[in-house]
Amino acid sequence: MCLFCYLGPPAATGMCLSDPFCRNLSGMELRPGSRLKSVVCDTQVIVVRAPSESQDIELCCGGQPMVALEADAEAGADDGFVLDPEQADGTLLGKRYVYEDLEVLCTKAGKGSLSVGGVRLPLKEAKPLPASD
Repeated sequence: MCLFCYLGPPAATGMCLSDPFCRNLSGMELRPGSRLKSVVCDTQVIVVRAPSESQDIELCCGGQPMVALEADAEAGADDGFVLDPEQADGTLLGKRYVYEDLEVLCTKAGKGSLSVGGVRLPLKEAKPLPASD
């Protein structure tokens, strides 16, 4: 369902069925470079790595699906979207979050936690540097 017009599922292109200018990304495959924002807090992310096969992944923040950064700035404020207290551990600026083949970089911190299918995304662990003896 489109977050902005509440009509039917988005088309295969990710565009809303009722508005050809809708930039809602729910139902659209995520691609590297896609910029998303939360509708319930200040969190913004960039997709660094996306699954190679087409999967219907819905990235959420604070319990609500994320939308394209270019989407209407006031969409979440008046639509009754609220931050889920169970998904309010926050995101950290500059940190990478991973879920299977999906990796996102937080470009603006916020109060909501990132999740996919109700599973919270963990921080990506830093690779240990080789010992220099």
